[in-house]
Amino acid sequence: MPAVTVDNILALPRIPMPDATAVPRPVRSVTTAPTGYEGEGFPVRRAFAGLDMASLDPFIHMDQMGEVNYAPGEPKGTPWHPHRGFETVTYMIDGIMEHKDSHGGGGIISGGDTQWMTAGGGILHIEAPPEHLVLSGGLFHGVQLWVNLPRENKMAHPRYQDITGSRVALASSPDGGALVRVIAGEIAGMQGPGSTYTPIALSHSTIAPGAALTLPWNREFNALIYVLAGEGTVGAEKRPIRMGQTALFGRGDTIEMSASTAGESLEVFVLGGKPIREPVAMAGPFVMNTKSEVLQAFEDYQAGRLGVPVE
Repeated sequence: MPAVTVDNILALPRIPMPDATAVPRPVRSVTTAPTGYEGEGFPVRRAFAGLDMASLDPFIHMDQMGEVNYAPGEPKGTPWHPHRGFETVTYMIDGIMEHKDSHGGGGIISGGDTQWMTAGGGILHIEAPPEHLVLSGGLFHGVQLWVNLPRENKMAHPRYQDITGSRVALASSPDGGALVRVIAGEIAGMQGPGSTYTPIALSHSTIAPGAALTLPWNREFNALIYVLAGEGTVGAEKRPIRMGQTALFGRGDTIEMSASTAGESLEVFVLGGKPIREPVAMAGPFVMNTKSEVLQAFEDYQAGRLGVPVE
């Protein structure tokens, strides 16, 4: 699981030790993601299954894509499909994904890169492995997150952010046992490159076997950890957690996690945001505030008002 790595982790800025008065966030629940298939048939884990929307706000949905090692001819993607009312964030850990949208945006993302697409008022897009990867096969692993947009931004003009791995903010734990990659928002004074409508923080951390990591966390944000690989514990209560599980935290100042002493590193996707606290009406690829707005989105899509596929 390479994503973004460094030669000398001790040369990075350090995450400060928590203040003596900091309150660790308690673990409210640990849930296990069921497996399924997306698009043309690539395997996913539904990270937020079993969690209520109020706890997730401002997030809507998250899939761990893979990890899968495709044989030649096997790599799969998604056909052209619409979105309205939210943002899709695709973070690639291993492999290559090519993206195109009906507004002329797109590009290729690979290990450590993030594709941030604001669907806003409506867009069509397609995600697929490039032809050479289909021919050769190879490792494919990533995360796709859906971030809700507040009512005032739901019909914003679509936009696309190509966030290369070289732009991600990097930091280490005080003892160098954990590498923290900040993709968006601010964590411990480190600002990620992703531009967001809703205040959020996203990061991917690698915690070496036997090491621990404590992240300061905005008290106004909710907080979740999804385990991409490995096993360990979360919270001051040392709740066990493993690959494919999501921990939801309560209120507090810090998030605590540690990796098991044996086996591989603990790989975690840590995220949180300021709840929007608006009604959510969702059906398929549309996330709006009311049922009538969702029906309008379907009507606009069928009438071609969300754009058309491009070659």
